[in-house]
Amino acid sequence: MDLDLGAVRAFVAVAADRSFSAAADRLGLSQQAVSKRVARLEAHLGTPLLARTRGGAEPTAEGRAFLVPARALLVLADQAVERARGGPRPLRVDVLGTRLVSTALIRGFHEARPDVEIEILTSDGLATAGPALLAGALDAFLGRATAALDEGIARVPAHLEPLHVLVGRGHRLAGRAHVRAAELAGTTAWMPGNARESEWVEFYRYLSADLGIGTDPSGPNFGLEHYVERIAASATLYGIVGKDIRLPPHPDVRVLPVVEPAPVFPWSLMWHAPNGHPALPPLIAHVTAGHRPFDPSGEWLPPPDRAAFSG
Repeated sequence: MDLDLGAVRAFVAVAADRSFSAAADRLGLSQQAVSKRVARLEAHLGTPLLARTRGGAEPTAEGRAFLVPARALLVLADQAVERARGGPRPLRVDVLGTRLVSTALIRGFHEARPDVEIEILTSDGLATAGPALLAGALDAFLGRATAALDEGIARVPAHLEPLHVLVGRGHRLAGRAHVRAAELAGTTAWMPGNARESEWVEFYRYLSADLGIGTDPSGPNFGLEHYVERIAASATLYGIVGKDIRLPPHPDVRVLPVVEPAPVFPWSLMWHAPNGHPALPPLIAHVTAGHRPFDPSGEWLPPPDRAAFSG
C-alpha cells in the first residue's frame, strides 16, 4: 500500500498545530488543499485520523497511533533527499508544541543566527524524542529531562517557566493579582488528556505530593481553544499553564501567577552527544547564555530537577 507523502505531511502538520489553518501556513498551501490531502489519506487508510472541532482538530486514537510512524516516515524521506543532493541539512529541533515557550527559545536562536536553517518538529515527549535523538533523526529536543534519560543523551538547563493559574471571569480567584500556592492546596486543576505517563505528568505528581495541588485528566484534549473556552465558561474549573504559552485570546479568561512559592517547569535542551551537526554548539551556547538558575527561596521544583538547575 503506497502512501502519498504530501498527504502524510499535511496530517502531521495539522496534528502538530491542532489547526488546519496553521498547518496550511506552515506548508505554504491553502487550507482547502490541506483538508483535501488529509481526507484523501483518511480514505486511503479507511479510518478517521483527525476529529474536527470548532476550535481546530485533534488526532483520533487511530491518528495518534499513526502519528509516530508517520513522523519517522517523513524524516526518512527527507534524509533520503538530502543524501541524494549531498548538501547541508537543516538543524532538526523538537519543541513539543508550537505554542510553547520552547518554540520562542528556538525563534530567539534563529533571530540571532539567521544563517542556520532550522526544521521545527513536535512530538509526544521523551518517549519518542529520545529514540529519535539516538537514531540521528532529530538533532535537539526541548523538554523536561528525567532520571531515565538514555545513556548518550546530553543535556543543559534551558529555561525555568513559572506556572500560572487559568480561571474564568466568574471564578472566585478572577479578581486577584496572584494566588498563593497554599490557597491551591487540596484543590484540583483540570488538565484534560494528561493521563498517560510522560515527563510532565511526573512533574505534576511531584507538585501534588509537595504542594497538595492535584490534577484532573478527565475528558479528551480537544486543543487549547476548547480548553480556554471551557475554563472561561466555568465558575469552578481552573487550569494550570506555563507563563509563556501562547494562549488563544478570550475576554473572559484571567491568568494569575502562582507565588509563595512559584512552581517553575524545568526546560532542558537535549541532544545525542556524538551528534556532529555544526549548528548544535551555537544552539547550546545560545540556550545556556539565557538560562537563570533556580531560586529555592521563592521557587519550587521537583526534587530530581533541583541539582541540574541550581548554580
